[in-house]
Amino acid sequence: MSKRALIVDDSRSARVILSRMLEGYGLEVDSSESAEAGLEFLRQARPDVIFMDHLMPGMDGFQAIQAIKGNPDTATIPVVMYTSQEGELYVSQARALGAVGVLPKTVKHSDVSRVLYQLRLLPERREPRVAAVAAVATQEGSAAVQIEPVRPSGGDVESMIRNAVSPLLKEQSAEMRRFVLASLEAFARRIAPEGRPPTVPAQTPVTPATAEQQPPADLQTQTIVVRQSRWPLVAGVAAIALIPTLVLALFYTKELETTKALRGAVTTLQTTIDGQQAQLTTLQKSIQSGQMVMASAVKPDNVTTEVVPYGEAPLSGARLERLRDMLSQLRGNGFKGKVKISTFVGEFCLTGNGIEGYSMATDELPVKKCDLVGNPFEDSLPSAQRQSLAFANLVSSLRPDGGLTVEVTHEGRRPSVSYPTADQLARMSAGEWNRIAAQNNRVEFATQPAGS
Repeated sequence: MSKRALIVDDSRSARVILSRMLEGYGLEVDSSESAEAGLEFLRQARPDVIFMDHLMPGMDGFQAIQAIKGNPDTATIPVVMYTSQEGELYVSQARALGAVGVLPKTVKHSDVSRVLYQLRLLPERREPRVAAVAAVATQEGSAAVQIEPVRPSGGDVESMIRNAVSPLLKEQSAEMRRFVLASLEAFARRIAPEGRPPTVPAQTPVTPATAEQQPPADLQTQTIVVRQSRWPLVAGVAAIALIPTLVLALFYTKELETTKALRGAVTTLQTTIDGQQAQLTTLQKSIQSGQMVMASAVKPDNVTTEVVPYGEAPLSGARLERLRDMLSQLRGNGFKGKVKISTFVGEFCLTGNGIEGYSMATDELPVKKCDLVGNPFEDSLPSAQRQSLAFANLVSSLRPDGGLTVEVTHEGRRPSVSYPTADQLARMSAGEWNRIAAQNNRVEFATQPAGS
């Protein structure tokens, strides 16, 4: 009987990629786009493993794990966090709530297979099906593939140089091998006939007087052979001595060409890095200078905004005083109609955990080091707690026949100031992020005359 897996993630591309990987291992896969939908699915089915995202609209992954582990019917189902959150603190927090592990969104086949083998959902080792992932990558061309300009380290530059030099050295080595073999074969063919002893011509009769003046015939033959065989030996030694010189000259020429090409590549790479660094610096300055401009974007004349500090109920404190003054002024002007109050949620860079609670990160901390980017305080508030007791008393004091009413709506995460994109976060601090989040964590007051 095949095993079943449930993927709970609001990202369609993430669901598809992980589904194809799991299907490659023979698992049947179901998916849900929210934690609420995943819990509804568990009322009717029991998968063998659940892959749970962390940040989702409505109920997040940690709240979903608590609900799953709190239900005796589903408490034994292993849950793996499938999220972009990272760090030892996050892993410890996930395990404390009941998760068996944490997989990154940039998951590899080896990570998935390791989890499946640990959970004993695979009977034997299998090779990952890379083709399935390649197909998903082609189909999901619009998935968020983001390239972050990062200055390469010395090891990266060394790897690039090795990759560029290796083909040249291989080609050069093969060429030198062919050259040396051809030279040795030519030298051997040339020296073979010369090394044979020459034929001694027939000697003519000599007189005794002549014989006394000439050396013995054997000595003459040996002298001729030695003299004739000396020159091939000298030529061979000279050729052998010349071969290293030619090899070194060829190596030196190739090395000069390779060095020149590498210098050009390094110069081009350095120019590209410097250009990206300048663009990043300019982008950071534009973000810092444009935050206040974006925060003060033009709104309708009858809309006023109050910022809600993190950890405070939206309709209390300064927001309550603003409403009190507005209602007093409208009564004095004889206004008839409706005061519309809208609350919005900002996403803050926080440190801490779900057990001990979260707090605002220090301004110097990089955004990527935050334990959580969200608003767990606001998410945990029921509708009644967004309105303080003083606010409820103020609204109830309005007379029905006075022609002035108050309407409250919760708009959720609808930022008035855009958050930086992923490729802009490399050098952004938590302080810069939280200044944007503070402007999005707000309450808006608007008046609507009767009959409009």
